[in-house]
Amino acid sequence: MPDVAPLETTTTTEETVTNPVTDDGDHDRFAHYARKADITRATVEGTPVMAICGKVWVPSRDPSKYPICKTCADIKSKLDTRNNN
Repeated sequence: MPDVAPLETTTTTEETVTNPVTDDGDHDRFAHYARKADITRATVEGTPVMAICGKVWVPSRDPSKYPICKTCADIKSKLDTRNNN
């Protein structure tokens, strides 16, 4: 019997995040937290990035001119607390 290479399989999962806060467009008036490398890549390539709150956007504005998204701040605070313990 001839040698047969094992079959490689991949599974693609698509996650949909809905955030009722974004329905009225107010999330566009806030600065959001995301991975620094993701923001850098998105800024250079002009591609979307996802914030930890679920907001997806293409970075193009100075975030220091906007207040921090409360949802992002709450999630980041919980993550920081967990990482410090």
